[in-house]
Amino acid sequence: MKNPTTFTLALIASLSLLIMSGCGQDQAKSSTPGKTAVKQTLRTTSLLGTVSDNTGPLKTGTVSLLSENGKTLASTELNNSQRYEIQVPAGTDLPVVLSYTPGPNAPKDAPLISVVIHPDASKYDINPTTTAIAKQAKAMGGYTHNNMVQAAESTAHVPDANKTTAGFRGDPTTQYGGWH
Repeated sequence: MKNPTTFTLALIASLSLLIMSGCGQDQAKSSTPGKTAVKQTLRTTSLLGTVSDNTGPLKTGTVSLLSENGKTLASTELNNSQRYEIQVPAGTDLPVVLSYTPGPNAPKDAPLISVVIHPDASKYDINPTTTAIAKQAKAMGGYTHNNMVQAAESTAHVPDANKTTAGFRGDPTTQYGGWH
């Protein structure tokens, strides 16, 4: 070796390239494309809203909080009121499903559902529109934010004037049937 400085610089450059290429490979292996980070509730959270069908308010029955695979996490009874409030335990993985089941003397229609996908939102109405949105999002591949937005846009009938900033009249988080 005629010039030790050139050799040292070449060695440092080679090691740097190896380290940098190794870091990139580790990151590529650890992240899986198409997967989103699991969201969780950070603390016990109250969800509240109303339950209704196409004929009006529903005042008897049960509202249940279900994991995405159907496990019951909590439930509450509607006692002559269409309003419900249910507690989501801290550390609960989202999405979760709010499911309304009619009381024993009510007609046995299919349950109504609404999907909770954001840990910071607390108002979720349960009605035929939220049920249609949830079913369509599930059919599109699952309860992700993008699927819920696409399902809401194709399910809810919103006048074109309401889709613009100038024409919208209200809270955008409740524009599509109460989910947000």
